[in-house]
Amino acid sequence: MAGGNWADLGPRVTSGLALAVLGIAAVVAGGAWLAFVAAVVAGLLLWELAGLTGARDGRDSDVVTPGTAGQGGAVLATLGAAAVALTGPHLAPTPEMALLALPALATPFLRMAAPSTGRRLLLALLALAIPVAVWGLLVLRESGGVLPVLWLVAVVVVTDVAGYFAGRALGGPKFWPRLSPKKTWSGTVAGWIGAALTGWAFAGPMGAGAGLVVLSVAASLAGQMGDIGQSALKRRAGVKDSSALIPGHGGVWDRFDALLAAALFVLAVRVVTGAPG
Repeated sequence: MAGGNWADLGPRVTSGLALAVLGIAAVVAGGAWLAFVAAVVAGLLLWELAGLTGARDGRDSDVVTPGTAGQGGAVLATLGAAAVALTGPHLAPTPEMALLALPALATPFLRMAAPSTGRRLLLALLALAIPVAVWGLLVLRESGGVLPVLWLVAVVVVTDVAGYFAGRALGGPKFWPRLSPKKTWSGTVAGWIGAALTGWAFAGPMGAGAGLVVLSVAASLAGQMGDIGQSALKRRAGVKDSSALIPGHGGVWDRFDALLAAALFVLAVRVVTGAPG
């Protein structure tokens, strides 16, 4: 029983380290390199979303693999990726960069699993949110430098790691059993504590005050909601993973769901407060 709780630790660590090395290198390099990596990630995320919209409910065998999303999804993913690259860090961050989300609007209608208007609206919003979140990370890097991006990534990673170990070690009541049967209150709160400590650790180097601790916890919660929301979408689509692109773990979206949501939250805070970096 105990072994089962930790069975996925190896793949999580391996894929996590590989993505961390690539991500940190891209963030530090900035410029065209970061734009290229962001374009690839955005394209893969849109491709996976296109595949999820075509998955049939209740069919675990419909887990998306590289051959099942269809040519239409690949074309739209390419358009989205190109839009991210063309409006990337080599240009000054402007509101017009949000136009990169437009090519994704048609993605949810490629292969609808249900005719529900509500679901179509939800998927259209997700298709918008993915490129906008990536855009937010690019703007954060260019306007604030490396440190703010590393802070946000650290908040998401620490939240995930703390939640993973605390949830499996302590167990207890479920946080939101209907949408995410495995997530516990102990893991959720541990993630908040880890995020607060991360904010405290970055406050000095970033020249921020206690407000960064509060923002870190809020971003942690946003990331957790992104994780739960993506899990709910997969459950409705009848699949376990967003794709099979990452061996032993699942899809790209399975790794970036929390970061996307946290990035959207931080972008919204920046827009509302007018924070420059």
